[in-house]
Amino acid sequence: MPTAPIYLDHNGTTPVAPAVAEAMWPYLTEHFGNPSSTTPIGRLAREAVELAREQVATLIGAHPDEITFTSGGTESNNLAIRGAAAALEHRVAVTSAVEHPATVQPLTLLEAAGWAVRRLAVDRDGRVAADAVPSGPIGLGTLILAQNETGTIQPVAEIAERVHAAGGVMHTDGAQAVGKIGVSVNDLHVDLLSVAGHKLYAPKGVGALYIRRGTPVHALLVGAGQERGLRPGTENVASIVGLGTAARLALDLLDTEPERQRGLREELWRQLADGIPGLARVSPAEGCLPNTLMVALPDRLGADLLDATPTIAAATGSACHSGVHAPAATLLAMGVAPELALGALRLTLGRATTRQQIDTAATAIIQSWRSGG
Repeated sequence: MPTAPIYLDHNGTTPVAPAVAEAMWPYLTEHFGNPSSTTPIGRLAREAVELAREQVATLIGAHPDEITFTSGGTESNNLAIRGAAAALEHRVAVTSAVEHPATVQPLTLLEAAGWAVRRLAVDRDGRVAADAVPSGPIGLGTLILAQNETGTIQPVAEIAERVHAAGGVMHTDGAQAVGKIGVSVNDLHVDLLSVAGHKLYAPKGVGALYIRRGTPVHALLVGAGQERGLRPGTENVASIVGLGTAARLALDLLDTEPERQRGLREELWRQLADGIPGLARVSPAEGCLPNTLMVALPDRLGADLLDATPTIAAATGSACHSGVHAPAATLLAMGVAPELALGALRLTLGRATTRQQIDTAATAIIQSWRSGG
C-alpha cells in the first residue's frame, strides 16, 4: 500500500479531529430529531445546537446569542457583507487588495448596486496600513484577519476603530485565523466575524457568523425562521455539534499548539533556505499565522515542483487556466515579481505535523528543485 503524502495544506482544509467525529456520530444515528420539534429527540437536538453555540462563542469571546450557524465561511461572509449592506445608509465599503474570493465577490455585487468600494493597498508583507482608510463616511469595513495564502495577520482592530469613527460597521473574515491563533471579537472591535468549520478540524459545510448585539443584518434567505430568521432552514445538527466540539478542542490547544507549529515552520524555512539558493520568503516572519510558510522558488514553477514531488501535499501561489499559469493576485498586490510569484509554494502545518515530516518534506522539495522538478 503506498505511503500517504506528507500533508502540508492545512490552510486548504483540515482533517476532522477524531473527537469531533465521535461527537457527531450520535446525531447522525439515534439522535436524529429536528431541533425545531417539541418531541424528546427534537429537544435533545436543540440542546446540542445550543451547547455548540456556547462553545463557538467561548472560543472568540462572544455571547452565545451572537452566533448564527451557517454552511461555512463563504455563506458567513455573504451574510455579513450583503446582509449588513442592506441595512446601512452610507454606501461606501473599505477593504483590502488581498481578500478571499468569498469577500471579493459579495463586494463586487455591492459595486454593481452602486456602492463605492475602496480597496486598500498592502505592503511587501501583504499588510494594509491603518492610516490608509479614506476620510469621509463609511458604511462597511471588511478585512481578512489572516490572509489565506501568506498567513499575514491584518491590523483589524486599528481599521475597525477608523471605520467606526466614520459611522460604519466592521466585519472580518476569520476563517483562517479562528482556531489557529487566539481571537477575541472585543479585542478586534469587530461587529461581524466569519468562521469556517473545516479550517479548524470540524467538517466541511458548516460555519458560523458572529453578529454583535445591535448590529443590523438583513437575512439573505427566507423560510421558517431558524437562527432568529437570519439563516432559515433545518439546522445541520451533527455538523454544528462537530463545530462546537472543534471550538472546544481549539481553545484547549491555544496555549501550546501555535508555538509548536511556529517552531516547526521556522525549521522548515531554515532547511529550505539552506538547500535552495535564492529562495524567497513571501510570508512575513512576524505577524503571521504560526503554521503558514509561503516561499517562492527561483527559476521554477511551483506547480511543476509539486507535480514532481508526490510525497508532499501542498498548494502553490498560482492558478492554472487552460494550461496557462498565472501568478496569484495576492502576491502581485504585495509587489512580488510575476515570474517569482509563479514559483510560490504554500506550506501549511497542522496539529499532526511532526519534526520528522518537516525534515522529510524539506529534503524532498530540495531534491526536486535541484533535479529541475
